[in-house]
Amino acid sequence: MSYMDKSIEEIHEALKKGLVTSDELVKESLEKSHFVQDKCNAFVTILDDAKGTEVTDSLLSGIPYGVKDNYSTKGVLSTGSSNTLKDYVPFFSATAIDNLSKAGAVMVNKTVLDEFGMGGTGTTGHTGIVTNPWDHTRMCAGSSAGSAAAVAAGVYPYATGSDTGDSIRKPAAYCGIVGYKPTYGMISRYGLFPFASSLDHCGVLTRSVRDAAIVTDAMKGIDKNDMTSWDSKDVHLLDALDGKVSSKKLCYIKEICDIKNYPNASDELKAHLDNFMKTIDICKKLGMEVDEVSVDETLLKASPATYVVISCAEATSNMSNLTGFIFGPRASGDKWDEEMKNYRTKGFSPLIKRRFVIGSYVLQAQNKDRYFHNAQRVRRLLVDEWKKLFEKYDAVILPVGSGPAKKLEGSKDALDKNTAILEDHLQIGNFGGFPSITIPNGFIDGLPVGVNITGNCYEDEKILNIAYALEGAMDFKGQVCKEVR
Repeated sequence: MSYMDKSIEEIHEALKKGLVTSDELVKESLEKSHFVQDKCNAFVTILDDAKGTEVTDSLLSGIPYGVKDNYSTKGVLSTGSSNTLKDYVPFFSATAIDNLSKAGAVMVNKTVLDEFGMGGTGTTGHTGIVTNPWDHTRMCAGSSAGSAAAVAAGVYPYATGSDTGDSIRKPAAYCGIVGYKPTYGMISRYGLFPFASSLDHCGVLTRSVRDAAIVTDAMKGIDKNDMTSWDSKDVHLLDALDGKVSSKKLCYIKEICDIKNYPNASDELKAHLDNFMKTIDICKKLGMEVDEVSVDETLLKASPATYVVISCAEATSNMSNLTGFIFGPRASGDKWDEEMKNYRTKGFSPLIKRRFVIGSYVLQAQNKDRYFHNAQRVRRLLVDEWKKLFEKYDAVILPVGSGPAKKLEGSKDALDKNTAILEDHLQIGNFGGFPSITIPNGFIDGLPVGVNITGNCYEDEKILNIAYALEGAMDFKGQVCKEVR
């Protein structure tokens, strides 16, 4: 009997009843890991020597899971999916991973990401392209591509992810699963390879909202090693899930959701927005009030460029320590500066190098106010606009992306001006540190699509409960891609 495609609570119950052992679960997960690796290339490392753990009252005890390879894991290869760290084995684990270990969870693999999390395609990791389990000609999105593919394929019930712009939530949508990033600082970032520190969030990919709550409850907590973490001991995400949402008020943004704003819209885009409006009707049937609101389109269109400027600037600073002397394989050269130049030139992918060039440019003294400071100002305007919405509404609900997963062939990590707002509005959740969750929202031509719910900071219990109620009114909870089972 297969257990890895069941929910965490179902697996835990089977463990407690003695129907299966932790070692048997690990064996099943490892077997599926190798099968999915052949199909999707989802993993950097598979831990074939992983062993089961004692089963306790902790819901996660004895259950396998995957770790995105930008989380530091003691004694286990942690590459960030970059050639610059292809042999790096840390001497410590990220706080979030330590917390999962304390809960009895069993790490069985490290998952592929876009190099250092800088990408939205799942195609720039040093081990190659991650393909979508629903259709191997399509991408998983990124950067948490391997985690999304593995969870969707039933390798285990959950995997960790990180989200700087939409890197948990969009892969979740493309793979037909749940992707949740909690309020900024709920989960410590200590031991997560930094990309853009003011935007980076730790989070989780699962197949249900309940599982997302269970895992986050275990991962979260204040940490002396992360000064941006906060005390969430009074936040109990799983206990807060009661599905009572009749008094809640939601809004969606006309400039993002109106098909009239997308000239020459594809059939997939039309179907996606039509699907979204049907979901709005479901929200209303659940007793929630849903309003269409308007936000300045000029401000919305500024969001993608704002993200690029801020994230690249922070990445340039954060990754200046990657010199080849402290971490990673040392490069050749007659002098130290030549060694460092060769290490960074030959080690980083073209995408990463472009982002470093942008980051360095916008931080130059003569450019800083025009680009970096103005991007910070636009960020504040966008966050303030969402804060105004949260004064009246409990959450903003929006479609994820412009349809199902994009084709791998001919794809580029570049903005499509026609659908940029629709593709990149999730970045605003990172600008403000807002809790944000994507859940499955049906299929278009056999491919999954998602809907996102974002709320005000520290209102994670409310946001997850809205998602939980909506999930319960649809038929897509716990779905596993049968193509790779």
